[in-house]
Parts: sequence; C-alpha cells; structure tokens
Amino acid sequence: MLLELKTKDSHKFCGMQMLEWAETGISNLAGEIAMVFGLAMWATTFPRIRRKFFELFFYTHYLYIPLIIFYVFHVGFSYFCITLPGFYLFLVDRCLRFLQSQRKVRLVSARILPCKAVELNFSKCLGLRYNPTSIMFINLPGISKLQWHPFTVTSNNNTDPDRLSVLIKCEGSWTESLYQKLSQPIPLERLEVSVEGPYGPASIHFFRHDTLVMISGGSGITPFFSIIRELLFYASTRSCKTKQVLLITSFKKSVDLTMLDLLLPVSANYDITQLPLRIEAYVTREKEPIPDDQKLCQTVWFLPSATDAPVSASLGSNTWLWHGAIISASFFTFLLFFGILARYYVYPVDNNTSTRFSYTEKNALSMFFVCLSIAMTATAAFIWHEKQNAKKMMLIHSLDRPKPKGIPRPGQWLYNSRRDLESFPHQSLFQNTTVHYGERPDFKSKIHSSFQFSLFE
Repeated sequence: MLLELKTKDSHKFCGMQMLEWAETGISNLAGEIAMVFGLAMWATTFPRIRRKFFELFFYTHYLYIPLIIFYVFHVGFSYFCITLPGFYLFLVDRCLRFLQSQRKVRLVSARILPCKAVELNFSKCLGLRYNPTSIMFINLPGISKLQWHPFTVTSNNNTDPDRLSVLIKCEGSWTESLYQKLSQPIPLERLEVSVEGPYGPASIHFFRHDTLVMISGGSGITPFFSIIRELLFYASTRSCKTKQVLLITSFKKSVDLTMLDLLLPVSANYDITQLPLRIEAYVTREKEPIPDDQKLCQTVWFLPSATDAPVSASLGSNTWLWHGAIISASFFTFLLFFGILARYYVYPVDNNTSTRFSYTEKNALSMFFVCLSIAMTATAAFIWHEKQNAKKMMLIHSLDRPKPKGIPRPGQWLYNSRRDLESFPHQSLFQNTTVHYGERPDFKSKIHSSFQFSLFE
C-alpha cells in the first residue's frame, strides 16, 4: 500500500514538473512546446505531404521562429550561445533579403512564347554581377502577396549588361495566372514585381573542359541559356578553352522548340560562329513540325514608374565587405545593449539575496537585443547603399544622351519572332540545330566515348 502511494505521488510529481515553467533554470514546459513545433515541421516533410501539399509544407516551416524562441526559454540564452553564430548569420541574411524584397523593381518587357512560357525582362544596375545558373525569387502582389517562386536567370551580365531575364513555364496555378494576365487582349501598362537575389554559384567550373555536353528536358534548358551566352562572350572577346559544345534537349511538343530562340542575347554584337555549338533537339510526342505562323512570339512593354528601381545587389558590389561590417557592428551593438542590461537592470536584482532576476525575461530581452542590433545595422547599411545608388541613377539620367530610335510605346504589342529569326545570328543557330521528331535521345550515339563532358540536371 505504501509503495502504491509513493508511485502515485511520483507520477503526480512528474506531471507537475512537465507543466512547470521555471522562473530560474531549465523550463520543461517551454521545451515541450518547442518539441511540438519541431514535430509539426517534421510531419510535413514526408514525400506524399510535401509533393501534394507543398504550400502546407512550406508555410509550416515558418514554425522555426516559435521553435527557436521556446528553445531559448527552455535551455537559456547562455546555452543557446553554442549555436548562436550560425543562427546569427542566418538572421543577418534574412534581414537583408527582407529589405531587398520590399522595393519594387523595374519590369521593362515580357516576351510570351506560343509554348505557354513567359520571359520577364528587368532593368538591371550595371554594377550587378552574377554567375551563370543563378536563380532569383520573384513575387507578384497582383497574383499573390505571400508566394515567392524561384526561377533560373537566363540572361548573362556580360552579354546583357543592363538587363536581367528569367524564363517562366506555365506548370501551375501561379504561373498560369501570370500567363493569363500577360495574354489578355488589352495589355497591362504596368506589373508590380518584387525580387530577391540573384543568388548563384561562387565559381564557374565549366571553363575547365575542352568539350561540354549539356543535357536537358523541357524547361530544364533554362540554366544553359546563361552558360551558352557566357561561352559566346568568351569566344568573341577572349581566348576560350572550350572547343566543342553539344546541347542535347528534348521537348514533348514541337511548339516548345521556340524556347531555343532565347539562347542568344538580344544584342547582335556577338558572332555565334565563334562558338562551336551544336544542338540536337528531340520532339517526343509529335512526328512533324508545326506551321511557321504558330511560332510567333509576342512582346509587351510596360510603363515606367518613379517608384520602381533597377535590380541591384542589396549592398552593392562589395557585398562580402558589407556583410563583414554588418556582422561586426551588429554584434558590438548587441554586446553594448547586453552589458547595459546586465549592469543596470539584471545586476541590481540578482545582488539582492532575497530575489532572483527571471530567466524568461532575461532570455526574451537577449533575443530582442540580437534582433534589434541586426535590424539597426543592416537597415542603416541598406539605406546608405540605396541613397548612393539613387545618386548614381540621377547622374546617369542627367547626362544629355540621344535617345535610341525605334523604342516601342508602353503597352504596344510586337510580333517580332519572324524578324529575329531572319537575323544572321539566328540563321547560324538554325543551321547548327538538328531537330528529331518522334524520337528519344540516344546518348550512346551522340556522346563519343572520348568526350570530357559536364552533365547538368
């Protein structure tokens, strides 16, 4: 009987400990709440849920915010400092991305392909540099204010110095809404867009090979646009090691072949004959080409707005230097705030033998000072860069330069595919392209055993 009473008391005591939010030391209840948020994030990572309910998977992972908060309440800010460096860098990056996403960028034009694909062309600062295969996140408030979608950058900063382009294939509800907005009979005069990025690889490794074999399917060809333009730039202006480039691509329908028209930059200053490029295109579900009148593209031009800005890096060209300055200055500011808190607020309470400063309040203030320090320094650096960038733009606009002729009016539709295809670069590209209808690629016959190749997925 005595043993049974002790067992009941122990269970009752354990239950009370599980629901205890301690003022000092470890808080069990905070740890349990953090574990619930972690389990909710883990439950949505199963393949069936992630693929069928991607938005549920995506937005559930924002629970990392309360997870971190309650984790700090559970173990204390002192123990959290073990993982603080990585989380600190994440907060700096997230703050800068948020600041960049708040400005509206200048959307110059959009090209609508008959294969239900859209190329968006943005104005770009001349100082913005990025490597091929970079990606950029795009938000269209007219479609969804919360959804951000990543797309591969198809332009190249060497061949397209003042323009940044992405190609979007209609594959879902968001892309379908964009296509319908741009395809309506009365064209839009302006489309509000926000971006993050571009983000890309730190180095370019495909220049090391004598022969490149690039394999793609459908819209997976988009990363190769920037690569081929980079190779074309080096072949036209510098010594290029690459001696042979083979692009093997497959499409479901022949109308998708119009995406190949975007391989070359808009500028005609580059000679495609300087690049040893050969294209093997396969159309798997059709056995004959479509008529030429179904291959025409449409281009819509948008009205400029005084509030729009060209796409630029959040901190300019020397981003790594600014990142180091923000991290150092924000951490020094945090130490200053934390020292003031400890000396004039925590110490007078702890010095009293009868009271103890609440760990929960101390942890909350510490997290608040971390976020405040990062937000203050990152915002100051971002605003300073924006002012310097605005001065440069005003200086450029103040120069008395003659306006180029033939600029289309905003909202004017141009059916310019036939004119582009008649140009010399596109003729050379057409001559180097072999289209196979009703076939699938035979890699054994196309790729010689002696090739050194790079495979991009």
